[in-house]
Amino acid sequence: MDVLDWLAAALGDEAIAAGVLTTDPALLDVVRTDRSGWWADGSPLALVSATTIEHVQATLRAASEFRVPVVPRGAGTGLAGGANGTQGAIVLSVAGMNRILEVSAEDQLAVVEPGVVNSDLNDALEPSGLFFAPDPASRAISTVGGNIATNAGGLLCAKYGVTREAVLALDVVLSDGRLIRTGHRTVKGVTGYDLTALFVGSEGTLGVIVGATVRLVPIPAGEPTTLGAIFSDVRSAADAAARVTAARLRPAIMELVDGPALERISAHLGEQTLAAAFGTTGGGAFLLVQFDGPSAAADAATAGGLISAAGGAVRVAADPAEGEHLLAIRRAFHPALAASGEVLIEDVAVPRSRMPEMFEAIERISQRHGIPIPTVAHAGDGNLHPNFVYAGEEPPPAVWEAAGELFRTAVELGGTLTGEHGVGVLKRRWLADELGPDSYELQVKLKSVFDPLGILNPGKVFG
Repeated sequence: MDVLDWLAAALGDEAIAAGVLTTDPALLDVVRTDRSGWWADGSPLALVSATTIEHVQATLRAASEFRVPVVPRGAGTGLAGGANGTQGAIVLSVAGMNRILEVSAEDQLAVVEPGVVNSDLNDALEPSGLFFAPDPASRAISTVGGNIATNAGGLLCAKYGVTREAVLALDVVLSDGRLIRTGHRTVKGVTGYDLTALFVGSEGTLGVIVGATVRLVPIPAGEPTTLGAIFSDVRSAADAAARVTAARLRPAIMELVDGPALERISAHLGEQTLAAAFGTTGGGAFLLVQFDGPSAAADAATAGGLISAAGGAVRVAADPAEGEHLLAIRRAFHPALAASGEVLIEDVAVPRSRMPEMFEAIERISQRHGIPIPTVAHAGDGNLHPNFVYAGEEPPPAVWEAAGELFRTAVELGGTLTGEHGVGVLKRRWLADELGPDSYELQVKLKSVFDPLGILNPGKVFG
């Protein structure tokens, strides 16, 4: 009996009839890639589309018995190749585990399965007056389980925190099929090691998340106030963002778009979009700031003064509809770049005070390698997304040379290789440089405790 026969028997006739297990080449080809555009070599052995915890347990028991690699996967919206099905692996999709099991308004928490889509969760929560704060740009298609696996952030995390701050407890299936529960439903809880935090951001290398108890926060009262500003250069815009942070203001959203990105957005949306808002068809950078809560208008006025003093031409939205028009400029970033060529979407973070230096470094690297690197930043937390625009199916060597230089620069500035996308495959070659040899060795040993046979997402993160 081989692994697929063993697995089919473990899943049962009903699951097999429902198509939970497949070896269809067309479906296996789909799970070899993600939103990064990176394709894994070879072909996975099979795809399990789990809809129950028992399906996940059966898969991991079979994989453990036959020592077959397993690649956990959600919606496939990752940007680091972390969930791409590799040669001979069983791809274990939990996207079909998409039920909201409980919403407790009294305790401000929800219990969900990993395949619940971010926007679907918040649509369901709206009547309760609560929301799940992690807000990745892919919220309409990304899942809570994927957020947890990569410790995702998004536009709102400067004020509301990244995913780790929103996770209270987890249900996890280990590599041998055992189910464990970590964390608490309580606000406080310090019993034992914090395994919940350890699993957040572990990219499927320690276990498969099959359930989560997540923290909810009240929907802010009143309407948000949004302002935008055009600058002559990106350093001035980054300096303005730093001034807002230094003034102890806490915007819900603060996004910075550099000149090369703004040029593409203007071409994509039409020059009249910027002209209508700012009386110009272009600029060296665009800063978007939004405040929510009772003090939104007053905070926006204070921030507007600081931004103006830093050289920005400020436009404060008169109402939410006009605010949406300003937000649309930022949201057009990815579609505008996709319309101009193939794109490698990258992710680094630096201390907020070092953002001006990082933007200058990106400009130098772009010029030195002759590669456009339009960049957007979550300026409220120092997370930058340099995007490498190129022609052809695969990024040319010059792109990786430029990316390597960019990653090293971020670390030298006191930052990190990734703020929210994860390491996956695409950044593993630089991981040891950031962690250092002792920390790297400790993390490799830690993985072996949870995955002694090395079957969970091998080749990802640690290579």
